[in-house]
Amino acid sequence: MKPFQRNRKPRSVSSRSPLWVWPTLGGTGALAAAILLDQIRPRRGTGPASLWPGGRDAASSMLQVVATSSVTVATLSLSVTVVTLQLASQQFSPRLLRRYAHDPVLKAVLTVLIATVVFALATLAFMRSGPSLPVVALFLASVLGVASLASVLGFLNHIIRRLRVDSMMLDTHRETGDAIRRCHPARDAPSAHAPDPEPVRGAVVPARRSGFLRAVDTRALVACARRTDTFVRIGVRPGDLIVAGNPVAVVWARDPADRIPDPGADGTAEEIEAALRTGFERTPDQDVAFGFRQLEDIAVKAMSPGINDPVTACTAVGHMADLLVRLAGRRLGDVPHEDEDGTVRVVVPDRDLRYYLDLACGQLRRYSSDEPSVLAALLRMLRDLAAAVHREGGEDGGADAAEVRRAAELIMDTMDSSVGPADAAQVHDLNGRVLAALEGRLLDAYADRSGETRSV
Repeated sequence: MKPFQRNRKPRSVSSRSPLWVWPTLGGTGALAAAILLDQIRPRRGTGPASLWPGGRDAASSMLQVVATSSVTVATLSLSVTVVTLQLASQQFSPRLLRRYAHDPVLKAVLTVLIATVVFALATLAFMRSGPSLPVVALFLASVLGVASLASVLGFLNHIIRRLRVDSMMLDTHRETGDAIRRCHPARDAPSAHAPDPEPVRGAVVPARRSGFLRAVDTRALVACARRTDTFVRIGVRPGDLIVAGNPVAVVWARDPADRIPDPGADGTAEEIEAALRTGFERTPDQDVAFGFRQLEDIAVKAMSPGINDPVTACTAVGHMADLLVRLAGRRLGDVPHEDEDGTVRVVVPDRDLRYYLDLACGQLRRYSSDEPSVLAALLRMLRDLAAAVHREGGEDGGADAAEVRRAAELIMDTMDSSVGPADAAQVHDLNGRVLAALEGRLLDAYADRSGETRSV
């Protein structure tokens, strides 16, 4: 596999099963199991009959209790989930709701509860008169009743943990870190040279449907370009909002002497459209910026007048600092993709450091212009990034340093005049430490009296 060809199978949220799939399969399996186990009716006095020591009335009562209690706890679980969604949307970010809609723990709990209800009701309905009872089914029903109670207790503990804003930021941090590792090659990875054909010789491919670009199937694009012996430059990146009719790609003939390709006639346009997977919401698999957007949302919401929680905002900035440092060790920008012969067939654009810095700093520095602790946190983030930029160096080191310096200047320009002299001095001091880190003077950048330049 070529180092620039991201052929990993997408793990986007769109590919995960909806909330109803697991419970439906669990209920169907429970019904089939109840029908089969109803046929197992050992005679009284035999070994298997001891699985249920009671009589028929006790069995009926147990099945009714299990079914009723399972319905009750299922209703409780759904109610808790609705409240959780409301809190997450109002206090943190509406873009966090996708986590709960596809939460595997919630799916597992609902599956256990629905399976228990269906199994208990089916066993009760099929239990006919006679000297023997379906003891295996009765024993399994009692086990499912206990499992339902245990699953609800575990679910409540899970929801309480997930409701903590620190857990939400940590989940987003991990998700974004995985996306960085998948989507951005290391700086020292071998780089292929992409052709630069004349724009007027290319054929524009318009979008046929609207939505957020979720993933790009580069394997399909390379195969398409190889089949038609063309070179394709994609004009959109995961996370972009595509509107039908707007250009999404340009196709050139590999030989400049050939005529301009006709993507609509040879099926190229359809294959490009199929390789660009869109949806009504963004997903994190190939969209690193989506993780930054969620962390920025949490920080901005924390600084709203109704919440006024600068500590949470500073914590979110700390998560973004680590992600920016990881990006400093990766190659940003356009990513070429080669075929089996080593010929660059497709170029997919990607975001640069300025975009990520504007995303991480832009809204928060404007909403926190009069809060020096948040401005200081942003400058601490830039100091960490500056140290990483100086350490990585390379041919892009100068450009990256200029972007860090620009971001620091914007923060300083945003600081409100109402900030007191002592607080303003702290912000100016951290700005100087950013510049020191860019110059490689790390001891000057990080030395402090009592941790005041690292702590919130």
